[in-house]
Amino acid sequence: MPVFPRFKRRINDLPDWPTFRWNHAAVAAALAAARYAQGRLIGHIEALGSTVREEAVLRNLTDDVVKSFEIQDESLDADQVRSSLARGLGMKVEHLTSIDQRVDGVVKMVLDATLHYDQPLTEERLLGWHAALFPTVAASTRHIDADSWGTDSTSPMRQFTEWFNADATTEPVLKAAVAHLWFATIRPFDNGNGRIARAIADMALARSEKSSQRFYSMSAQIREKRDDYHRVLEETQRGTLDVTPWMQWFLGCLTRSLENAQTNLADVSARARYWENLRDVPMNKRQRLVINKLLADFEGKLTTSKWAVMTKSSQDTALRDIQQLVERGVLVRDAAAGRSTAYSLVRIPPFDSSS
Repeated sequence: MPVFPRFKRRINDLPDWPTFRWNHAAVAAALAAARYAQGRLIGHIEALGSTVREEAVLRNLTDDVVKSFEIQDESLDADQVRSSLARGLGMKVEHLTSIDQRVDGVVKMVLDATLHYDQPLTEERLLGWHAALFPTVAASTRHIDADSWGTDSTSPMRQFTEWFNADATTEPVLKAAVAHLWFATIRPFDNGNGRIARAIADMALARSEKSSQRFYSMSAQIREKRDDYHRVLEETQRGTLDVTPWMQWFLGCLTRSLENAQTNLADVSARARYWENLRDVPMNKRQRLVINKLLADFEGKLTTSKWAVMTKSSQDTALRDIQQLVERGVLVRDAAAGRSTAYSLVRIPPFDSSS
């Protein structure tokens, strides 16, 4: 990420702030690509069953929350995030884990932004989001930029929220790009501005789709291109109010996230079909937990030791669980024997996600 002189002015110091402008001809192709990918994804989703849609939403929101924090070099426990989201969405999901206060606070912000996308974005709501991000910090010690939170109609936050709620002339997807930039530039808080800016952009995108269900993750794609993200954002904030490069970058990022969502949906659908093939196979909770891991993000070979760790069970219980699944045709013992004994999942058609 480039280093800019501290003394160089930012675009919110310019006399015509916040009159953003961009080259509409230069942005048109990127907008058309994003809108096409958006419509294609929505069409794909409409053909899916409710169970697959729910799992896709849960998976993408989990990814979105975790990756938004990784952009700031912070980490959250993905299992806790998933469990908190499932509870917040009222989904019945197996193996929910205990959740710490911080994760619950983050999820509260994300769900408020997406589930209630059609409600006004107020200064009180933004303060609530910030409090949710930092639940263990006393209100009296939270630092906000007093200049941003003035009480008159010309204060930066008042201008932003009034525009976000009332503007009906900016194309909705472009409005998401502007909202992200605008909030990230005025930086009303001492910390958490980037995460809130991304939540605001997600809220604006939900408005553009008129849907609270999130089937793609902008934050995951931003995380992939984090250095570019910081560079383009910083260069824009140190430039002029012609924000064409930022608009193009944002739209390109959105298009990639929508295209990646197609792959994720195919994977979720494939797993649903896999479980449908196993619907008559009796299994306990431990066995279902490990199979889900094998279908998702499991690395290396499955052994009794790994099974015991994942399920918090004894070696004897792990071996018994595994042998039952071998007998039922779900697992197969690998060729290696002895201390290296390992097992693999039988790839029951049609698991291939490309089908």
